[in-house]
Amino acid sequence: MSDAMVTVTLPDGSTRSLTEGANGADLAADVGPGLAKAALAIVVNGEMKDLALPLPDGSEVAVVTTDSEEGLDLMRHSTAHVMAQAVMDLFGGENVRLGIGPTIKHGFYYDFDFEDDRRLREEDLETIEGKMAEIVAADQSFVREEVSRGEALERWESQGDRYKCDLIAAIPEGESISFYHNAAPGSEEGAFVDLCRGPHVSHTGALSGVVFKLLSIAGAYWKGDVAQPMMQRVYAACFADQKDLDRYLENLEEARKRDHRKLGKELKLFHFTDTVGQGLPLWLPKGAQVIESLVDFLRAEQKRRGYLSVITPHIGKQALYETSGHWENYQDSIFPPMEEPDGSLFVLKPMNCPHHIEIYRSDLRSYRDLPLRFAEFGTVYRHEQSGELGGLKRVRGFTVDDAHLFVTPDQLQDEFRDVVGLVQMVLKTLHLTDVHARVGVRDDDPEGKWVGDAEHWDRAQGAIVQACEDMGLDFTVDVGEAAFYGPKLDFVVTDALDREWQLGTVQVDYNLPERFDLKYTGPDGSRQRPVMIHRAPFGSLERFMGVLIEHCGGEFPLWLSPVQVVVAPISDEQNERAEELACQLDAAGFRVKRDFANEPIGAKIKRAHLEKLPYVAILGPREISESGVSLRSRDEGDLGVMSVEAFFERLRSEVENRS
Repeated sequence: MSDAMVTVTLPDGSTRSLTEGANGADLAADVGPGLAKAALAIVVNGEMKDLALPLPDGSEVAVVTTDSEEGLDLMRHSTAHVMAQAVMDLFGGENVRLGIGPTIKHGFYYDFDFEDDRRLREEDLETIEGKMAEIVAADQSFVREEVSRGEALERWESQGDRYKCDLIAAIPEGESISFYHNAAPGSEEGAFVDLCRGPHVSHTGALSGVVFKLLSIAGAYWKGDVAQPMMQRVYAACFADQKDLDRYLENLEEARKRDHRKLGKELKLFHFTDTVGQGLPLWLPKGAQVIESLVDFLRAEQKRRGYLSVITPHIGKQALYETSGHWENYQDSIFPPMEEPDGSLFVLKPMNCPHHIEIYRSDLRSYRDLPLRFAEFGTVYRHEQSGELGGLKRVRGFTVDDAHLFVTPDQLQDEFRDVVGLVQMVLKTLHLTDVHARVGVRDDDPEGKWVGDAEHWDRAQGAIVQACEDMGLDFTVDVGEAAFYGPKLDFVVTDALDREWQLGTVQVDYNLPERFDLKYTGPDGSRQRPVMIHRAPFGSLERFMGVLIEHCGGEFPLWLSPVQVVVAPISDEQNERAEELACQLDAAGFRVKRDFANEPIGAKIKRAHLEKLPYVAILGPREISESGVSLRSRDEGDLGVMSVEAFFERLRSEVENRS
């Protein structure tokens, strides 16, 4: 009698039959030696599993290889375990308590707590890297062990590791719990054990194909809760190729140079002071000018598209946000209420939308009035924890380029597409062109912070996905990432340093019109419910500025630059003509700096270079005799002598085209 067989289907539709009990490694070997060498794991019916897993009969199986994104993520995950093992080997396993060690975009991190209050230092990172290399070279096996909840808790309780116990307690009943052992060759006992759902590469030697670099140590509250212990988080970069790692490290170094907090101080754009308070930026004249240019740009475009400007107060009654649902679902981010003598409670405005809803409710509305588009550059306030603040990117008071559109159901698709087109135009104008869209939908968790009925959610989510498909957007769907009142479309931008930022957002909302009982009169005289679209192309202007400063390294395009031209005479003899030119530039609407210091022209050019200003207009005897100007460009260098008319035309063209 022949041995029992299992048959699996490969991604190309072909099938393979192997002896019952064959695993992923056997399948890869059956396909060919090249695949066997590159195999790291298998995907069985859409779920990644260890290579050693026996193949289920009739399943669809793909082999994960070293040259795939999935393979790189898997190797990063396993390398994180190697780092945890190295830390325990070096600093005494009995002293180390392990948190979590997930992969992130360019590598991974792991959180540690030391019983002996040890503080890791930057110089420890090289030592840890050396120990990691030893573990990889030892070719230890990753061995999976499934255990009961009781066994899992007993192990980590006996080691006094409350963090792993917390993680075990969060695993749903009925879901498998597994450990992974790093077992040295020939050893029955694992040298290192971690709680992990897996999968992993089959042995540490498989990680010899990746390159990694431990980057930094940071504090991190357990579960992100300030009431929990502070752990030590070690970040690492990990890539499949040395060139990729080198490029990433170069970008990190460039990011340090471009840090918006550093450039903001050097270029005198904004200022923070403890006297005013953490997370409350003060815009200096130059920074305010950039903000005003952004606002003017968007306001003009909004006016062209039929938006109506509104202004709302910085505070509102707590009851307003109870009706909207913000108080229930967003309370941790709202500053404590202020009580009036009559008992009324007011809060600093966390969102603009309830205020815009009240403007809608201020008058009777007909279908002929819709779509109604209210826009405001409205300042809102969030009660962020001090440890979460970070320059302009996480602040307590910020301005949102908010708009709320009230539309009929039939108008929803066209209005949504127009809003998406507006966001795309804004990002393209600012040379943020590496963009992908992310649709945030709610999950099915009955405990989730979602308001409204499922039918409304289904309609809203369907409308967003349909619009994305109709427009040919590159988009993904993220379950559980919706706003509490409706699904959203976020625009994720990759900047010049290959970092991702969520910037513009668009949301479809059937729920707030329901909660506020919004109505309009339909063509047949019946009272009908509008749909809301929430929209913010920039999002937070403060956060957008932080990203933009770093994206362009502080070198704003001419139309945004707080100073567009420096007028610099070579000597005092040209001061009179230089002042005339500066006045002409002023009159033409350009932003001018006069550098009439009694210094060599080289010093003036260097100063303009350090201030990252677009143009220096130089006037000397030759330029005056030829009724021209020597122009030096920040981006193109010396442009030589040109007529004043040609100079002005160049500036006008560059500003008008926002080039």
